[in-house]
Amino acid sequence: MDRFVFFGGKGGVGKTTVSSAYAHRCATAGAETLLVSTDPAHSTADVFDQPFGDDPTPVEGYETLSVMEIDPEEAVDEHLMEIRRTMGDQVSPSVVNEIDRQIELAHRTPGAHEAALFDRFIEVMRGADAYDRVVFDTSPTGGTLRLLSLPEYLGGWIDRLLSKREESVRLFERAALGDREPRRSRVGDPIVARLRERKENFEFAGETLRNEASFYLVLNPDQLSVRETRRAIESLREQDLDADGLVINRLTPEPDPEEDGRGARYLRDRVETERERVREARETLDPPVVATIESRVREVKGDLLAAVAEELDVETGPAAD
Repeated sequence: MDRFVFFGGKGGVGKTTVSSAYAHRCATAGAETLLVSTDPAHSTADVFDQPFGDDPTPVEGYETLSVMEIDPEEAVDEHLMEIRRTMGDQVSPSVVNEIDRQIELAHRTPGAHEAALFDRFIEVMRGADAYDRVVFDTSPTGGTLRLLSLPEYLGGWIDRLLSKREESVRLFERAALGDREPRRSRVGDPIVARLRERKENFEFAGETLRNEASFYLVLNPDQLSVRETRRAIESLREQDLDADGLVINRLTPEPDPEEDGRGARYLRDRVETERERVREARETLDPPVVATIESRVREVKGDLLAAVAEELDVETGPAAD
């Protein structure tokens, strides 16, 4: 089983429940497990009745389970401030105000959250040696797939930036006068170094996602969710990634045979419609269905979390070396 396991899907399908149940199952099987929430609507604190933050926190009642909740806004702030520090060291004071203005604009641009979150993804993956399993409760499908596409797209973008920056440094050195050696030649160009570091990080992420990660998609038994899942599978395939399994969540329990009231008839009709969607998922989507989970009356936590965990046909063994 791969060290990194991602649970994704459209908003509201129950990814937090499923990823928490899987993390519970891994931990109770003895695997040192980290559950990472990247969904802005963090619900892991509700599942475990315990607050979590940006650093791994042991979960009360478990010996081998920790949880961390990545705050997207905080991640963006840290990401942009690091850019400001890097750029501020390389420009004249007169340009710093313009950098600040551009960073403030960048905070609100599409893609800022994805880039910042991906930096945190990389930090988590690089620092995962202490864990047998790292489970990601990801944001809704669109955001997750944009994250997974970043290594390819930003890798090429950084290559072009590197080429332009190295050419500008070369021309700068050729234009130097007298015997004075340009400062960039003496100490190296920090922007080139930063770009090379970013390129290496994205290469690491791309290789790790393709060779050490598994992807499971959570869906509900309705037509919209099945269609969204089909698109997600195709988008993953475009990134040279495969979905390893499907979890169909929130199935309606069937009423007892002797029940024949209006509510029972409604439930039977709903159950039949949902069964058609389950059949559609099994017959038309490539990944196998690894669990069909019925809706619960109460919030899934405690004993109910353990019950859901038992319904997941996903390996919990140690990661392959």
